Amino acid sequence: MLPELDKEAEFYHKEEFFNTKRTEQLSYHYKEILKLLGEDPEREGLVKTPLRVSKAMQFMTQGYHQNPESILRSALFKEDYRQMVIVKDIELYSLCEHHMLPFFGRAHVAYIPNGYVTGLSKIARVVETYSRRLQVQERLTYEIKNCIQNTLHPLGVAVVIEAQHMCMSLRGVQKQNSVTTTSDFSGAFEKLATREEFIRLISSRLH
Repeated sequence: MLPELDKEAEFYHKEEFFNTKRTEQLSYHYKEILKLLGEDPEREGLVKTPLRVSKAMQFMTQGYHQNPESILRSALFKEDYRQMVIVKDIELYSLCEHHMLPFFGRAHVAYIPNGYVTGLSKIARVVETYSRRLQVQERLTYEIKNCIQNTLHPLGVAVVIEAQHMCMSLRGVQKQNSVTTTSDFSGAFEKLATREEFIRLISSRLH
């Protein structure tokens, strides 16, 4: 007989964990940065800012402590399907390594299985893992492609990323509407017909 359900019990709870020593060290340095900028880190609005920024930066760079290959292998299934698998419009948020300002946009990822498929969410998690590091868009693109190619050993991989960079809109040339597109292909996607089919499918709105 099943135990009686406690309707007052918490249904779901998710906790964030931050390394205490790393958080304290980062907070100290951000407090010093505020001083160097001419601010008073003791005033009401800034008292907790170093701690908040410390936690935010750890969240935004959590990809350094995640293994994208293991993520793919955690949901690997034998399957005879040998047509294109596309996960498109994957939202991504990253930090430019040159100015540590955000860039954000969408990733479109495809692969052609060669005996094995992975869970669809794992493709998005690979994008997330590499995005949550200090990055340049060009490297982010080929890191995603190489990870899928080297882990799943598919017949081919295609990755296209479209992103806006705050280092171009908030400073420097200050171009608000510019979008950067990068792409990388392997295997079957190096053939023009396959690549064109991929581009057509990610450009269409089927939903």
